[in-house]
Amino acid sequence: MEKTQFTSVQLSKGVMEIYDFGSIKLHAFKTNDLISDECFLVEKAGSCFMIESPCFFDNIKELEKYISDTGLKYEGAVIAYHGAGASFMKGSKVYSTKNADDYNHNGGGAGLVSNFAGAFGEAFDKSIYTTTDFIEGDSLTLCGVEMKITRTQEAFDIFIPEINVVYTHMLGHDVHSIVAGKAHADALISVLESYIQKKIGLVLTSHYVVENLDDVKMKIEYLKGLKNIAIKNVDAAGFKAAVQSAYPKYSGLNYLDMSAGMFFPVK
Repeated sequence: MEKTQFTSVQLSKGVMEIYDFGSIKLHAFKTNDLISDECFLVEKAGSCFMIESPCFFDNIKELEKYISDTGLKYEGAVIAYHGAGASFMKGSKVYSTKNADDYNHNGGGAGLVSNFAGAFGEAFDKSIYTTTDFIEGDSLTLCGVEMKITRTQEAFDIFIPEINVVYTHMLGHDVHSIVAGKAHADALISVLESYIQKKIGLVLTSHYVVENLDDVKMKIEYLKGLKNIAIKNVDAAGFKAAVQSAYPKYSGLNYLDMSAGMFFPVK
């Protein structure tokens, strides 16, 4: 499956990009919200579940309508890195790991939600999902679709073997990433190289359109570039300027600011 092999459905604000794998359909919801969120419906045999959630009320409303209009039976949400938006399909099942649940209620995820609520006001649904079913092992099956669960420092990634698709929090081949120093860059490179070794078909993330292994390779080179630039600089300002010079067309400068601060923390 190529990343461009989808059909589009224009919603009131967002766009649904549908990948048809035969027995499974992947509905990639491009929200067009203020933080460029994406979330996903996985459909099989007339039922579906959601990976991550929209967090603005207008997107929540249009996604609920989309599910209703398509006649899909909604079986619940798998919530990893994005805990806000809990008014969506209120009362439905919510699946998560204990570390992700803690991240979203007490850790960095909760802090981000608080910041977004302050920035976006009443348009943003700051309510946090309550996990109804904790994922205890390394797999979860919903709607007849098996997911392999890989726990990360904050939450977890998901691999769907039947369609050879992986979900991780961030990729973005031409977007700056949050990189917390050399060790973190090396860890990210290791994960991305595993995608190449496994010949993953598509990569889903919460902050970019669907990507492929060519995009993964570009990201690996970017991360290697960041490490090399860090060696040649002594402070965050110099590092940031050098990265911008090396990657002038990359978006996500707020992420670069964060990376600069973590490569060169104030002493």
